[in-house]
Amino acid sequence: MEKHEEVLVSLRQIIRAIDLHSKKLSRESGLTGPQLILMRSIRDLGEVTIRQLSNHTNMSQATATTILDRLEKNELVIRVRSSKDKRKVHAHLTEKGKTLLENAPLPLQHSFISKFQQLEEWEQSLLLSSVQRISSMMNAEDIEVAPVLELGSITKAE
Repeated sequence: MEKHEEVLVSLRQIIRAIDLHSKKLSRESGLTGPQLILMRSIRDLGEVTIRQLSNHTNMSQATATTILDRLEKNELVIRVRSSKDKRKVHAHLTEKGKTLLENAPLPLQHSFISKFQQLEEWEQSLLLSSVQRISSMMNAEDIEVAPVLELGSITKAE
């Protein structure tokens, strides 16, 4: 097998691993990756506005709002207008949302981050530059994405 074929096989394996994890996530929690990302951000940030969620997750405000609509419909999140500034609306997890989040599988990147951080600094830099070069070669360097490993567009409507 030629080197370029080996690179493409490795990329396909990465895509497949993300796909399998995404299906496991949906099967075990009933949620999509972007939904879990937003729920974790709400939990981690506390009282949070849609704008803050959007910035924290690298999602557009429209996408975050669409996902929040679905989560609210499923009684996992509630939105409450600020008593201090009526223009602001804060998202909060419901008890049902907190319970579901506690039992949801960890994101795929948790395992990756742990293993990546065990590498020597020079190896981390080498991998980073290699992956950035691949992204550039695939004309993907201008595509905005969140630093999470979930399949599918994070900007498409839920």
